[in-house]
Amino acid sequence: MRWGSRPGSRKGFAAPAVSLPGDPPGGRRAAAVWGIGVAVYFVAVIFRTSLGVAGLDAADRFDVNASALSTFSILQLLVYAGMQIPVGLLVDRLGTKRVLTLGVVLFTLGQAAFAFSPSYGMALAARALLGCGDAMTFIAVLRLGARWFPARRGPLIAQLAGLCGMAGNLVSTLVIARLLHGVGWTATFAGSSLAGVLVLVLLLLFLKDHPEGHEPAPAEHAGAAYVRKQIAAAWREPGTRLGLWVHFTTQFPAMVFLLLWGMPFLVEAQGLSRGTAGELLTLVVLSNMALGLVYGQVIARHGAARAPLALGTIGTTGLLWAATIAYPGDHAPMWLLVTLCAVLGACGPASMIGFDFARPANPPERQGTASGIVNMGGFVASMTTLLAVGVLLDATGDNYRIAFASVFVLETVGIIQILRLRKRTARRERDHLVASRVEAVHVPA
Repeated sequence: MRWGSRPGSRKGFAAPAVSLPGDPPGGRRAAAVWGIGVAVYFVAVIFRTSLGVAGLDAADRFDVNASALSTFSILQLLVYAGMQIPVGLLVDRLGTKRVLTLGVVLFTLGQAAFAFSPSYGMALAARALLGCGDAMTFIAVLRLGARWFPARRGPLIAQLAGLCGMAGNLVSTLVIARLLHGVGWTATFAGSSLAGVLVLVLLLLFLKDHPEGHEPAPAEHAGAAYVRKQIAAAWREPGTRLGLWVHFTTQFPAMVFLLLWGMPFLVEAQGLSRGTAGELLTLVVLSNMALGLVYGQVIARHGAARAPLALGTIGTTGLLWAATIAYPGDHAPMWLLVTLCAVLGACGPASMIGFDFARPANPPERQGTASGIVNMGGFVASMTTLLAVGVLLDATGDNYRIAFASVFVLETVGIIQILRLRKRTARRERDHLVASRVEAVHVPA
């Protein structure tokens, strides 16, 4: 059980992993190969979030209401969430390069098709195709990092991957938004799809699944029994389930805000110009990138900080969200909106903590499957909230206060589950630690 080796105190959760025998060496080559995988994820996030700055344009282009507009993002996230466990199994079975290649092809075709879609139905199909390809990126990048870097670097490498993804979101808010109002819908989305072609070439030429001498153990024979075994074994670990609920509860407020409803809320409910609203969305992304580095460093040094950081982020986000929508008067003051957006930036880094619970709970050959389970959490919550906000806006005559209050329902559910699983996960990690120490004593020098 060396995968669970984590020295730490007796109180709280264990500290981050130390270097283990057989750990990958890391280094410049690892950074270069991993960087190609991250570049794929970067482009996927640009494509995923491009609708967030084009929501009002899409409503005009396809002549749809709020519920129909939210269907774009809901369908995309439905496909994404539904693909997470299959993608995790594929990564464990086929390796990173094959899965990433398929993902790039699919999300590039989806972005290009979205550019030329003449109808709402065809645009929906394009976003579903994009979501399918996008679903294959992040789990593969996490697996790539685990194969190329030592285990002790895991939390920081995962946060850096998330940070680079948020940089893709920054491109959407700064570049895609301006292009839409400069060159138009078709040229913007068709032109951006060329980035997918570029990363595909880099991927095919230079990416490798693992360094030499660190080949994974041969996979079992594929089949329904293998699939059931992988999923059941990962789910039995309380760390996997806790990771799912941490991801579920932390990620979705910022995702809902950036992916679709932030721009309409700031423009229609708060009376801001599109330019000012775009600057606030950019603040969310910049805050995410800055805090990602902080969270990664803290967790790499102090594993016991995982749960407090996650719960603290959830509580602060809920408090600022409530203060904004309940503020008396027609519009919240700018200082409050700025504070809300800065705090929403912590949601992404906090969601990555979910993988830091699942990683030590599962052996290397099950990392993809476990990460897929965890990654489902935030996207299921995001999809549910996107739908709830759209339906409530239509039902209440665009009352954003009522619609945005739906966030608290899912946050409550998630907090209950996190508190329920914390102690069980801590006990399991201590058991892994004891077992790994016993194993180390009996391993010949």
